[in-house]
Amino acid sequence: MLCNSIANQGSIFHWARDHRVHHKFSETNADPHNATRGFFYAHMGWLFVKKHPDVVKAGRELDFSDLLEDSVVMFQKKLDPWFALYCCFVAPAQIASKFWGEDFWNGFFVCGGLRYVSILHFTWLVNSAAHLYGDHPYDVLSYPAENPFVSFVAVGEGWHNWHHKYPFDYAASEFGISSQFNPSKLFIDVCAKLGMVWDRKRGTAAWAMGRARRDRDLANGVPLPKPAPRPWEIRVDAKKVQ
Repeated sequence: MLCNSIANQGSIFHWARDHRVHHKFSETNADPHNATRGFFYAHMGWLFVKKHPDVVKAGRELDFSDLLEDSVVMFQKKLDPWFALYCCFVAPAQIASKFWGEDFWNGFFVCGGLRYVSILHFTWLVNSAAHLYGDHPYDVLSYPAENPFVSFVAVGEGWHNWHHKYPFDYAASEFGISSQFNPSKLFIDVCAKLGMVWDRKRGTAAWAMGRARRDRDLANGVPLPKPAPRPWEIRVDAKKVQ
């Protein structure tokens, strides 16, 4: 909760709500950052306009009872946005000023502001670049892609084709830190060793079954599904539009 507050990208409740809606209705009008509307919209444009009515409707219909029953989540939600603003901008400046004598305002604008802007864009790249550019080895029909660059700047969150194919997988990637850059998985695994995390779920068994089925189809001459067209690949017939 504290790390989420320092990131200042919305409370746990609001972030989880939008993320669940995004996964259930990915690349539709009900998706908060629908990538079919272009890179800029998926990256940050969606924050500058009113939510599509379908997004609002979906957000009201999904189940968030687990979040509402979590005392830490609700504590943060009640203090939103003031607690997050303090953690994001003021606390870093106070720490830098007290412990190594930095000027308060330097800490405020560099440790707070500059870091905040950088992290925002790294996070937004998961919604934009990782939904438009990269490979699709696990689900050729979906927009989300395996994007190594996004994985580097977003500490492992760019292996997005896997993440959308198996959203229940805590690792958000097929492999761990030894094969794919994924510090997030390593962090969760360390916490598990310390008894702070339990019931980790993986999608590797489901992937193995799907891969075996695909190999059988290829052997029997069954064609693979065609990849979903990207926005720049869609051609509009002007005569039909008229």
